[in-house]
Amino acid sequence: MKVAFATQDLKRVDAHFGWAKNIAIYDINPDGHKFVEAIQFDGDLREDGNEDKLAPKIEAIKDCAILYVAAIGGSGAARVVANNIHPMKVNQPEDILSLVEKLEGVLKGTPPPWLRKALAKGQERSLDFDE
Repeated sequence: MKVAFATQDLKRVDAHFGWAKNIAIYDINPDGHKFVEAIQFDGDLREDGNEDKLAPKIEAIKDCAILYVAAIGGSGAARVVANNIHPMKVNQPEDILSLVEKLEGVLKGTPPPWLRKALAKGQERSLDFDE
């Protein structure tokens, strides 16, 4: 499962989604993780009500199941959720690798329902009504 992290320094989740200079993407599973890429965003990223700046970020994370952010606006959150990406807010800057390791641990056990749904992103749903 791919997970995105809004970051200014590529080490911590420390950025508002709309203002993030970088988005780090990791592929995470119960057996480990792999850094996939860091996508850098230029230009005027400050809060200004310009929703157009969100489009390239949403496009960059469209195949991710989870997005970790320090903050996210209402319209940004709605657009993320509309793309079947689960936003996760951290209360203070958190180390990305620590979050990755915690998520690996949860995946080894019994993930909560929201995480099982996120894990199923991109997979075809099959319903067998006979069972």
